[in-house]
This record gives sequence, C-alpha cells and structure tokens, in this order.
Amino acid sequence: MGKLWAVIRREYLERVRNKWFIFVTIFGPVFFGAITFLPAAMSVRSMRNARVSDVRVLDATGTGVGERVADRIRAINAPAPGDTSAAARRAPATQVTVETLEMAALAAREEALVADVAAERLTGFLVLDTGTVRTGDARYLGRNASSVGEGNQLEAALRRALISFRLEQIGVDGSIADTVSRFRVDLATERITDKGRAGSGFAGAIFGFILSFTLYMAIILYGQAILRGVLEEKTTRVAEVIVASVKPDVLLAGKVLGVGAVGLTQFFIWIAGGAFFWSQRMSLMSSMGADPAALAAAQSGAASFTFPTITPFTMVALVLFFVLGYTFYASLFAAVGAMVGSQEEANQAVQPVMMLLVSGIIFVQPVMLNPTSGLARTMSLLPFSAPIIMPLRMTAAPVPALEVLGSLGGLVLACLAAIWLSARIYRVGLLMYGKRPSLRELGRWIRQS
Repeated sequence: MGKLWAVIRREYLERVRNKWFIFVTIFGPVFFGAITFLPAAMSVRSMRNARVSDVRVLDATGTGVGERVADRIRAINAPAPGDTSAAARRAPATQVTVETLEMAALAAREEALVADVAAERLTGFLVLDTGTVRTGDARYLGRNASSVGEGNQLEAALRRALISFRLEQIGVDGSIADTVSRFRVDLATERITDKGRAGSGFAGAIFGFILSFTLYMAIILYGQAILRGVLEEKTTRVAEVIVASVKPDVLLAGKVLGVGAVGLTQFFIWIAGGAFFWSQRMSLMSSMGADPAALAAAQSGAASFTFPTITPFTMVALVLFFVLGYTFYASLFAAVGAMVGSQEEANQAVQPVMMLLVSGIIFVQPVMLNPTSGLARTMSLLPFSAPIIMPLRMTAAPVPALEVLGSLGGLVLACLAAIWLSARIYRVGLLMYGKRPSLRELGRWIRQS
C-alpha cells in the first residue's frame, strides 16, 4: 500500500506542478465563460439592433392584407418608448411601402425589383400572392435574406397580420383579433417519478448530457495522458528502474488513480469557476450591452428552468458510473501504452479503444429524444457505453432500479476484466521493445504472466 501511495503521489504532483496544468486550470473557466457568454451577448445585441430599414411589399392577394403586414413591420421595428440608447439613435427609419397589383403582373414586377435590389436601390421585398392568406406562405427576396433577426421580424409581422385578418373575416372584432395575434404560449415541462416531482424535464436532459460529455472529455484527456506517460517511461527506459522496486500491477494502479485524481482536481476547479460565471451571467451580459428588457425576460424564463431533483440513490449511481467508466477506459489506455514503442504506433493501436468510446457518445442525441426506447435501454446496459448513456437516461426519465443495478454490475465485471487484462499486458509489455506485438503474441503475454 505504501508503494501504491508513492506512485499515486508522484503521478499527481508531477502533473499538478506543471506550468501548463496551472495555466489551463486557471484560465479554463475564463475561456469557457468567454465562449459561452460572448456569442450569447453578441447575439442578443445583434437581434436587438436588427432593423428592417427599407422593404417593399408586393400585395397580389386581392384582399389588401399587404397594408396590415406593413403596419406590423413598422410597429415591430419602432424603438421602444423611452429608449435613448446609442443603438436606437443610430437605427435607420423603417421605410415600408406597399404595391397592390394583379397576380398576372406579379412575375414581371418581381424581376424589376430584383434588379433594384442588385443595384442597392432597395434592401428587399416581400411577395404575397393569392395563396398567402389561405396557406400563410410568402417569399422574401433581399440582400439581408440571411439575417436571422430581420427574418424573424418579417415572419412575426406576417403571422400577426394574417391571424388578425382571418379572425376579422369570421366576425371577430379588430382589436380582439390583434390581441389574439400577439398571444404566445410557453410550455414548462416537469418530470414526475415514483418519488413525486423531479424538476424540469428539459433541465434533467441537459444535466445528463453535461455529465455524459464531461466523462467523455475526462476519458479523452486523461486516458491519453496515461498512455503518453506509460509510453514516455517505456521509451526513456525509466520504467526499468521503477519496476525494479515497484511491481507493474502497483505501477499501473498508481498511474490510473494518480492521473484520475489530477482530472478530478481540475474538473472541481472548473465546476467552481463555471458556477461563478453562471451566477454572474446577467451582470456580465448587461455590461456587454445586452438589452435590460431582454435580460429580464431571460431571467424570468430561467426561473422556470428548475434544476432536476437528484435522489441519494441517483447521486451514488452517477458517481459510480463516472469512476467505473474512467477506470475501465484508463486501464485500456495504459495497456495500449505498454504495447507500443512510439507515438505513431500508439495513435494506431488506440483506435479500437476510441471506437468503443465514440460508439457511446454518438447515441446521446437519440437517447435524449427518447430515453425509454429499446435503443436507450440496450446502450445503457452495454459496459462500454453504459457510463455515458445511463447517467443521461437517469436524469432525463425514470429508470427502474434493477436496470441501474444491472448496468452497474455489468460495468464492474467489465472493469475487473479490463484491469486483469491490462495488468498482464502491462507486466510484460512495459519491458518489451521492438515492433508492436500481434494478437497471437498478446495472447502469449497474457498466458505467461
């Protein structure tokens, strides 16, 4: 036990004292915070500043609905009362003109306006034909056609105008029709399990996805670190000195546990940093120029985004899946490092392990969409994908305890088999040099050790 602790301590301190580890650990939350909030803030700002400045409405519906659409466009683009921001002052005045014409003349007029847009005499134009009122279909052609903000504004204006018009056609008062056209629905979902309320269903799925992706990244980062460490000790002949005083099995266990402790340290720091950025998200986005009204709406929406309820059984199971999943793959990475003699060989030999890992992550999306499907059950019971899929299922939907225990039992057996296999390969391969062993030679190593 003393030698195992010495190996763990060496692996841990050697890595946490590295300058790159300190740099990445400290600035990791800053980087992830920047890539999370900067795009969001810029998106909020661009959506707020989006203005339909000069648009023509071609109304061939024969109903006069084009004027209604134009009125809605002007209303949506009008600055908010009391808005004295620089963006509001710089915003160009919205110019919307309506041309009423027959359907037979629509094609020729459309081509003429295309030429005007190409010559930059017009921003764009909206085409309403005889089927628009019935089907809601319309077309917009313009230089800003790829602008999401302006496209959303035009679509909202068209939707409100058509709903209001059709309601008035069946005898609804105009003011009531206008109110109905602005009505929005916001559906909040909440899971109910045999324990009662379990928080937001969407939040549970997101939480499970974060857990699965975190384990995936931990295996990639620290499994590769174990592989490189074993390969470096082998190629520099340091392993020959270490094995003289420490058994290979103890060295393997120390490496897996030591590097795992490094990963946990880094992830705990990142989680703390992420929690800080999340708690300060509104003030950060406000300092970047986000609209206070939009932030207030976002804050109100976030209030309904309740964190999923995690029972003690679920929490223990999630921790076990994380630890066992890391141990399973870390042992395989260490065995690959002992088998090969160069980084080029390692890149090739590690592909089967990576394929096992990726086979779990590629099923995350279909499992999120239907966590109770047969595919989800199957993938959560297979040992190589269970650490990624089962946490996702457990937080997204109720999972029978027998399925969780069965998945954990299979993963424990797979870990024992991986450790047993890796220890025998490690014991022989660590001191073997030359070409990469064949499958027959690997079998001989396992039998001899």
